[in-house]
Amino acid sequence: MIFWLWLWGVLPASAAQPDSELLARYLEEKLMADYSFAEQVGRRVPRQTRFLQRLETRPRMSEFNVKSTIISRYAFTTVSCTMVNSGSEAREAVFELQIPAAAFISNFTMSIGNKTYYGEVTGKEKKHGSEDKAKSKKPPSPTDGGENGYETFKASINIPRKMQANFLLHYEELLQRRLGKYEYTVSIRPQQLVGRLRVEVNILENSGIVSLEVPPLRNSKHKGNGKAEGDTSPPPSTVIGHTKTLAKVTFSPNVVQQAKIARNGILGDFIVRYDVNRELSVGDVQILNGYFVHYFAPKDLPPLPKNVVFVLDSSASMVGTKLRQTKEALFTILQDLRPEDHFNIIGFSNRIKVWQHDKLVPVTPNNIRDAKKYIHNMSPTGGTNINGALQTGAKLLNDYIAQNDIDARSVSLIIFLTDGRPTVGETQSSKILSNTKEAIRDKFCLFTIGIGNDVDYKLLERMALENCGMTRRFQEDEDAASQLKGFYDEIGTPLLSDIRIDYPDDSVEQVTQNFFPNYFNGSEIIIAGKLINRTSDSLHVEVTASNSKKYILLQTDVGIDLPSRNDIRGVPGLEDGKGDQNYIERAWSYLTIKELLNSWLKSDDSQEKDYLMEKAKSMALTYNFVTPFTFLKMKEAGLYSEPPQEEYISPSTEGIGEKLQSLQGHKAPPGTRKIKTIFVYVSRICSLSMSADGDPHFVIDFPSSKFSVCFNIDGEPGDILRLVSDHKESGVTVNGQLIGAPAPPNGHKKHRTYFSTITILSNKPERSYLEITPTRIILDDGERLVLSCGRSATVKSSSLEVSISANSNITVTIRGTISFVILIHHYKNPAPYQKDHLGFYISNSKGLSPDSHGLLGQFLKDEVKLLQESLNTSTPLAGQNKTEAVKSNSTNTLKVKGRLVPVVWKQRRIYNGQQEVDCWFAKNNADKLIDGSYRDYLASHPFDTGTNFGVI
Repeated sequence: MIFWLWLWGVLPASAAQPDSELLARYLEEKLMADYSFAEQVGRRVPRQTRFLQRLETRPRMSEFNVKSTIISRYAFTTVSCTMVNSGSEAREAVFELQIPAAAFISNFTMSIGNKTYYGEVTGKEKKHGSEDKAKSKKPPSPTDGGENGYETFKASINIPRKMQANFLLHYEELLQRRLGKYEYTVSIRPQQLVGRLRVEVNILENSGIVSLEVPPLRNSKHKGNGKAEGDTSPPPSTVIGHTKTLAKVTFSPNVVQQAKIARNGILGDFIVRYDVNRELSVGDVQILNGYFVHYFAPKDLPPLPKNVVFVLDSSASMVGTKLRQTKEALFTILQDLRPEDHFNIIGFSNRIKVWQHDKLVPVTPNNIRDAKKYIHNMSPTGGTNINGALQTGAKLLNDYIAQNDIDARSVSLIIFLTDGRPTVGETQSSKILSNTKEAIRDKFCLFTIGIGNDVDYKLLERMALENCGMTRRFQEDEDAASQLKGFYDEIGTPLLSDIRIDYPDDSVEQVTQNFFPNYFNGSEIIIAGKLINRTSDSLHVEVTASNSKKYILLQTDVGIDLPSRNDIRGVPGLEDGKGDQNYIERAWSYLTIKELLNSWLKSDDSQEKDYLMEKAKSMALTYNFVTPFTFLKMKEAGLYSEPPQEEYISPSTEGIGEKLQSLQGHKAPPGTRKIKTIFVYVSRICSLSMSADGDPHFVIDFPSSKFSVCFNIDGEPGDILRLVSDHKESGVTVNGQLIGAPAPPNGHKKHRTYFSTITILSNKPERSYLEITPTRIILDDGERLVLSCGRSATVKSSSLEVSISANSNITVTIRGTISFVILIHHYKNPAPYQKDHLGFYISNSKGLSPDSHGLLGQFLKDEVKLLQESLNTSTPLAGQNKTEAVKSNSTNTLKVKGRLVPVVWKQRRIYNGQQEVDCWFAKNNADKLIDGSYRDYLASHPFDTGTNFGVI
């Protein structure tokens, strides 16, 4: 009750009329307060938000930012991440990201403090005896064993206490068309809630964008992705906009929206799907600066008949979910077979079981019914005879082709599924590969599917590569049935066979693969190359292929000089520098390297493999790609190197802690020591820096005058000082309440004062307030939330964002244009004259009006002038410059709003006495420096927004 008696004592009847609702809430909160803060927080914080306050035992991710630019299917992706160590000792930060297995990393940068480490792409040397020893020193690179089309990139660095590290990763990929859509995927798995999370995808397609969609977040590995069954809506906070040729998609969930998706911060994959306009012609040929890329994807063609053999693993390891989901997928696939198709089924373990011996049967209702019965009765048993199963399937299909008068334009293929490695019969991978290739003899294609973690994926991949097929890998805990069905849908509708795309020999060179056995509905054929004769006006293109009805020949001449169509520099929305890169040249290099890697993988000749490796390595070094033959070698850029250009600078000082940084770098007056202007990290985005910290000491920095001014306010404990008042214009008011402490021994002061509470009020667009003490934060924007200053958290509403760095600082951002930073000062073993207190800094004043007032606010728009010429009437001594003479005087003068203010040059110690400020000091509570006297800035209560003060 003693506290409350004092509180009512400072609310005289003559006080300005307060906001009754805010004051009532404030009094209610005080009335319910007790002296056990930990118990209070546990009692008052809503259950659904308690996880925001969990104590971080590792560096906290404050930002995760992805920006992608997709130009004609070629995607440039930049991922930036900031991690903050707010702990009391150095900790290891691990940056981990899943990237598409088909992508190439093109750059990686780490920075911490004023040190930057960049990745230099270097060629790998041939293996030697010391390789294992060197592995432990290998820099971060994609790990082996891509899982379901993804690989994991990891990098780690030790972050000193109260500092932050920035990671910047670039990778590139050429999007593949599947099931009629291009799918761009960003993995978002920070494993914690992130204060600022944003994904931005920009798409430019000159052919025209159609069917743009953003499905719900995909998270097949972890439950709790927040997706309702049957929900097809975009993730919360997604914004989609597009014109005919340009689209922009953004995803920026606040911390509450993230928590609704997944409490532990593990989100999933953000996906953008789209397609482009196309016609039945030679396709879309794009040419730029001597390179071309050709996209061929005809539509509205009748499907070709197919002859398919399903070879299914029924060994003991398939027991349970894997076999059940395989059966479910096959039931659906059999229903999708067309009447003109023919098929058969082989089950294998240590024994090979053929459903219909020595023949493929037509698709009829009775045959489909019997096939389903056969699949239903398959039971898991025995080992895995991969070689025997493939030999049986190949012989069955070869005999059928040879003995029957099948349609010459039909497509034959084997679909092979297994979950393990060869354990029965031939078990040597090289022998299985050669046997399979010999059995197929380029007469049909082999498509392979691996399920689970025990599968020999490299064997399946090479078998598919060598036999014109594709491979997929699915996890057992995924919805394998729908995945299998999706893969079959990709290859289930062949439209063309024997496709060949030709260009005149004297017009092009270094053309990528131009012959393709099959074209499946919903896919796309891509060819790229270099032009020999750039002066030519056109490029002749011929496409030959077969379909179920006829032989097709398409030809046309494509104009070469089309800068207005293919040069994307200056396109609105793509101002991130990608327009300066020849995306067509990079698409050509991407395809060429991929083909070299595939050829190297298929080759058994050591000399040929060495040639292919060196060629792929040389091209990867030229275009700065990380491949199996290159790696990133980390180098230090130097002590004073600039951070990456793509780094996103935010109005936050998270992780700065006790180490304030002087970044303004103003020069001191000639002949003097450099002014140590103290202000926070965010000053890089501010035109003016000002603060109130310490006893309290007020520091105002004037950039145009190139000096700082400081003053003290010797108030009384309990005084409430109005720091910023702009309630009529921006709706923002900041008040600071003082707490007293005894003066240090032998000091001239009677007592010290510090800020014990900072209150921030805002009434635009909604009414809200923040009450901040060294131990807790009360946020009330219609719903009251109590947060501990000892635990990192971020809370964001439509107009207000509060970010807490545990026991370090709080950043308050209002409408994105006003930012305040409150530093938390704790003493481990305080002396009697030391009290835990707060420091207040204005880091972004853009949203405050020119009419702002208050002890700090009145200086936002004003400048001061140092009247050096009138301060020293004596002649300077020999060797003494004018500034030294000025500073030798005990009193000098500033001119502020027409007033002359006597000042002295002093060095003030603030922030627990650990930081120094050199400044012009105004005595006597800033007499004549501020409007009126300091008593005009006393508020009657923490929520007083009155403006009748500071008037002379």
